[in-house]
Amino acid sequence: MTSYVVLLPGDEAAWAATPEAQKQEMYAVHAEFAKRLAERGHKVTGGAELAPSRDARVLRTTAEGEQSVTQGPYAETAEQLTGFYVVESSDLDDLIDVCRVLGQGESAIEIRECRGGGM
Repeated sequence: MTSYVVLLPGDEAAWAATPEAQKQEMYAVHAEFAKRLAERGHKVTGGAELAPSRDARVLRTTAEGEQSVTQGPYAETAEQLTGFYVVESSDLDDLIDVCRVLGQGESAIEIRECRGGGM
């Protein structure tokens, strides 16, 4: 089995303005995604919806070794990382196929192999 991270970038401002009923519909899509993963032999080993990037802390280190901590997103972009899943799978093509379920509400989905032995 190989571990993959399924990254979910999104527009935080649009999500914040989304009516609660619509948010519940999107959560139902994620529940369907998890159900299909299990049915097809993939295993979710982690994941979360992330707090808004405005609440993030970014630690930066200069070439001289000086460090600073700032509040807010790593990069000023329209999209930020809004959530992720860690999935164990022996079939990347099938994992991608199951991720199409999330395509109903996400603008883009990035699936990336996890390398190394972990932490």
